[in-house]
Amino acid sequence: VLCIDLSLYNLLGISWVDSSWVPILNPGNVLDYFSERSNPFYERSCNNEVVKMQRLSLEHLNQMVGVEYILLHAQEPILYIIRKQQRQSPTQVVPLADFYIIAGVVYQAPDLGTVISSRTLSAVHGIQSAFDEAMSYCRYHPSKGYWWQFKDQEEKEKAKPKSKKKEELSSLFQRHRVDTLLMDLRSKFPPTFYQPKPGDKPIPVEVKKEPEAPAETVKQEERESAAKTSAPTPSSKPPPEKRARLQ
Repeated sequence: VLCIDLSLYNLLGISWVDSSWVPILNPGNVLDYFSERSNPFYERSCNNEVVKMQRLSLEHLNQMVGVEYILLHAQEPILYIIRKQQRQSPTQVVPLADFYIIAGVVYQAPDLGTVISSRTLSAVHGIQSAFDEAMSYCRYHPSKGYWWQFKDQEEKEKAKPKSKKKEELSSLFQRHRVDTLLMDLRSKFPPTFYQPKPGDKPIPVEVKKEPEAPAETVKQEERESAAKTSAPTPSSKPPPEKRARLQ
């Protein structure tokens, strides 16, 4: 006889089915199906096994003390719930575990503590995974500080063609200097035509001419200027002093 300590196994993670069972399950034979020797959820030292060996009816379980199995709920033909309980008196029992039989497959129902523990572990694992992933995108540099760098941003930056920086055609000083030269040329050589709108016909600019002076006055002014230039300019030095001659 092979003895297996079921406490070493987590019964919540396993299931059992007997494919060789020929009769269709019903409330009358479901406990017989559950008491098969290959079922790891069935305890051989239970009161059901004693009643079965003595060929007694299940009503004698109420007069016994110990572990027993009862049919708690039946929803034919697919769902049956069997409860394992500790009987202390004909009127007092302590539930130990529940088992579901769905389409011939037996599962152990988890208790409340196991459900809360599993959900809490799943939640903590998800939060820890989120923190780990968030920390993988965090970057730090002493001169820049902290920033985020995500994988999709890196892929987009790699996919983008590297565009060359546009070089400025001229500096601010050069543009200011050219504007000054153009304004100077405009004042010296005013335009003779202007165009009100693009595509319109150029219109000549009227230039006001100063009246010319008569020829006689021009010649007189030229003579006066020539006389002024030809006249000797008086020296600014005083005349030399006359000294007495010695006899």
